[in-house]
Amino acid sequence: MTNPQQQPDQQSATSRRTALAGGALLGLGAAGTPLLAAAPAAAAESDRYARGFAALRRIAGERATETIKSLQDIAPDLARYIVEFAFGDIYPRPGLDPKQRQFVTIGALAAQGDTAPQLDFHIDAALRVGVRPAEIIEALIQIAPFMGFPRTLNALAVAREVFTDRGVTFEPPVMKDPRDRYERGAEKLVEIDGQHGLDVIESLNDIAPDLGRYIVEFTFGDVYYRPWLSPQRRQLVTVGALTAFGDTAPQLRVHLGAALNLGLTPAQVIETLIHTVPYAGFPRVLNAVTVAREVFEEH
Repeated sequence: MTNPQQQPDQQSATSRRTALAGGALLGLGAAGTPLLAAAPAAAAESDRYARGFAALRRIAGERATETIKSLQDIAPDLARYIVEFAFGDIYPRPGLDPKQRQFVTIGALAAQGDTAPQLDFHIDAALRVGVRPAEIIEALIQIAPFMGFPRTLNALAVAREVFTDRGVTFEPPVMKDPRDRYERGAEKLVEIDGQHGLDVIESLNDIAPDLGRYIVEFTFGDVYYRPWLSPQRRQLVTVGALTAFGDTAPQLRVHLGAALNLGLTPAQVIETLIHTVPYAGFPRVLNAVTVAREVFEEH
């Protein structure tokens, strides 16, 4: 129900979010009736459901009801699974803080594409738990070398809508560094991946040397070198994105190793993979855990 005191643009934003809610599996909409009342009685009494709803409200505020309600006429058990599993089992786990979880989630959703309602919800959630707008934009820029420009541009369009709806304004940072792009990229690559990273680049010299140069200049000289997101958070975004995208075992192996090099613990790496399950499914996460096991043994 629209608040009569809302301005027209606020009313439009509310209507848009309501329309999105019906298709947002993990993008939960504006408040209507109490969520517990909308759930099956047995679920409402369960500790997992209560714990999940509390976790959901912490990141969603009043957007924690409408999707649950929208599923009651077609898949009420799915609504319960979302609350109990995604938010009752996964989100309260130790190992990652609320900001870190949103970086992983944004990476996973943006990498898959075609997830605008869910990305809308989780960009909003990131703002609610204290992630700065510039950091959200950096997280989306981070996926460009791995998932391409189209998915990045689509995700940025969602971020723009969320910022507009919430009245968020900020001065977007612009990279200004006079150093040679390859020089600074090689420096960052060694910092993240060790000398092995440059060895991989050099292995391309006999077949695609320009590709190796682009990797160093763009991925590490342009993107990774940007100072507006910490190296650990960049790896959380990257690991979430590569895991969700699937079929990226060689690249995931490199970036899981980089996560360890940058100070993330093995427990945090596994927690990152577990967190991706509700967004990408068990098969892709199981494949990623197999890669992680190999990386841990090598380290």
